[in-house]
Amino acid sequence: MRNRFVKGFRPIASWALAFAFVLATLAAAPALPQTDPQAAGGSGVSITPNFRNTPIHTIAHAVSTVTGKDFIIDPRVNAQVTMYSSTPLSPAAFYQAFLSILQVYGFIAVPAGRDIVKILPNTNARQMPSIDLPRHVSPTSDEIVTQVIAVKNVSAAELVPILRPMIPEYGHLAAYPPSNILIISDRASNVYRMMQIIQRIDQVGNQDVDVMPLQNASAAQVVAVINQLYQGQAAAEMGRSFKIVADERTNSVLISGDPAERLRIRALVAELDTRTESGGDTRVIYLHYANAKKLAPLLKQQMAELAQIATASVAGARGATPQSAAEKNALVWADPQNNALVITAPPKLMRTVLGIIAKLDIRRPQVLVQAIIAEVNVDKTDDLGVNWAAYSQTDKLPLGSFVEPVGGTSIVDLIAAAKAGATSLSDTLLEGTTLGVGTISAGGVSFAAMLRALRGNSNATILDTPSATTMDNEQAELKVVQKVPFVSGAYTNASTVTSGTVTPFQTVQTEEVGTILKVTPTISADNDAVMLKISVESSSVQPATTAFSVTDPTTNERSITTNVLIQNGGIVVLGGLIDRSQDRTHNSVPYVGDIPILGWLFKSRNDSSTRNNLMIFIKPTILRNQDEAAYASGRNYEFMRQQENSIPAESFPPLLYGEPRPELPALPAPTRRSASRAAKSKAQTPSVTPPRPQPQPQPQTLPQPQP
Repeated sequence: MRNRFVKGFRPIASWALAFAFVLATLAAAPALPQTDPQAAGGSGVSITPNFRNTPIHTIAHAVSTVTGKDFIIDPRVNAQVTMYSSTPLSPAAFYQAFLSILQVYGFIAVPAGRDIVKILPNTNARQMPSIDLPRHVSPTSDEIVTQVIAVKNVSAAELVPILRPMIPEYGHLAAYPPSNILIISDRASNVYRMMQIIQRIDQVGNQDVDVMPLQNASAAQVVAVINQLYQGQAAAEMGRSFKIVADERTNSVLISGDPAERLRIRALVAELDTRTESGGDTRVIYLHYANAKKLAPLLKQQMAELAQIATASVAGARGATPQSAAEKNALVWADPQNNALVITAPPKLMRTVLGIIAKLDIRRPQVLVQAIIAEVNVDKTDDLGVNWAAYSQTDKLPLGSFVEPVGGTSIVDLIAAAKAGATSLSDTLLEGTTLGVGTISAGGVSFAAMLRALRGNSNATILDTPSATTMDNEQAELKVVQKVPFVSGAYTNASTVTSGTVTPFQTVQTEEVGTILKVTPTISADNDAVMLKISVESSSVQPATTAFSVTDPTTNERSITTNVLIQNGGIVVLGGLIDRSQDRTHNSVPYVGDIPILGWLFKSRNDSSTRNNLMIFIKPTILRNQDEAAYASGRNYEFMRQQENSIPAESFPPLLYGEPRPELPALPAPTRRSASRAAKSKAQTPSVTPPRPQPQPQPQTLPQPQP
């Protein structure tokens, strides 16, 4: 179906009559545009559109009435349009606004003869005829036009990928290589834009090249500075009228482009190729964090390798150059007293070395490593038994007995101690509850009986909490030990006799017994995790029965060596041991020992239970700056003060009157470098971008082990 709006009345005397007809016929549609005869001034007509959710057919009707154009509307053209204007429009401006409405809603207006316009979806724009090859393309019109552009200095085919993203889907852009032309079909405003872009790109290039050999500066560095000044290499692809390239082999700069631009760049290069005020060959660098004595050999090796590479690159071309010879003779040495480096090198190599120093001379983070070695030992024993014996003193034949050591003591031991006297009764014989009864007769029957009951409970808790602070990739070692002697050998020479006595001697070796912590932290690249190479050892000495014997002293040792990866502030268990053992020993006479009540005279019992729990925990905390280090130190310092104040005061007057109890003073505030010193340090060393500030760590405590 085609809708055609035919002109109703042609204005005869003035435009006022025509708009009077429009207002009369569209009185039922309040959204139609309103005319302003007073604004027209009697010489023309102005329209103030005011549409709200109005069908596009109604707006086309109004435009046809005002402009006198006939519209043929495709059935697919359908939309509700809202349009407001605060200022009156002329008929031509009203028609252009109508074309803009069509563009917004995806439609096009195609001329089909005198004052006849077809309104179609923009998907048919390529197949429909339009305004072809106009003498002038309007920069503001939304009419569909087709233009052929001849390209003179660049390839038309190379322009197609550049301009294609700026052409809508319904538009057309193609190149004809034999004639080096471009065909563009789109709205007039966009075609005008494409013509302006092509005109700027289609320029005659200048092929002259200037070569400038440099004497002091590095060609690559000069080119990098100039490219950065002109917004980098990307600017060359967007219309920059010159190009600059460095030749490393000859240390020269090549400049091409517009003559005026080449002259300006030559002056800039000549200004950069000047010697520094200090000569440029020798610099003294004061280090803040790195060790000059350790860094100097590494820099010397780096400089030698760079000089060797530079010499090899020019050896086959024109022999050694003064630049390569200067790099080969570069020097660097360290001043340990001032922690400074003295470097002698040409400017190019000097800049490379200064860049390396700036990356290495930075504040390295530290790591606070806290460990807990928790050991809980529980040992329980129960001994219960009866011993008895009866024998005749005359014939020395025993009549009967039940002898079984109970808790290491039997009735025979008690009888022997009783015969020897009270002085031979040791603590071991009388441990626990020991009841004995009996008689010893010279001519008759002797008897003795013993009841022994013993229970032992042993609880031991060993808790070591070593901690150490070290720098990244540096080993820290903490020792809290005793030097314990061990007999390593003995020698007796029988021929060495003094007054009939042989003089022997022994060799003694001391060993460290206590807590030893060795740790080497490595912080991850994201400053959020720590890889620890850690070794923890905790040992103790058992009481020795015989001094300096081969088997004494006896030591208990608990150790672990491992590598772990832990999150900053996290806690991980390095290792553990849970050992439980239970022994039950019952000795009795067969069958008789099972008799109720009477059977206790013929049996003894020994029960023991042992439990050992050992756990080792570790917690690393990254100290990225001075504030975090001061926070960790102050927290531990205050903990020690609290432990000191937790000791109760003496209830009696002190014996040493006038001598106060020593106390830890309050922790002083951390000092900072003065502003002048910081400014001086910044001026003497290359600038380094500081790391991003990290959030303040929250205090955490290691969990206490439970028995």
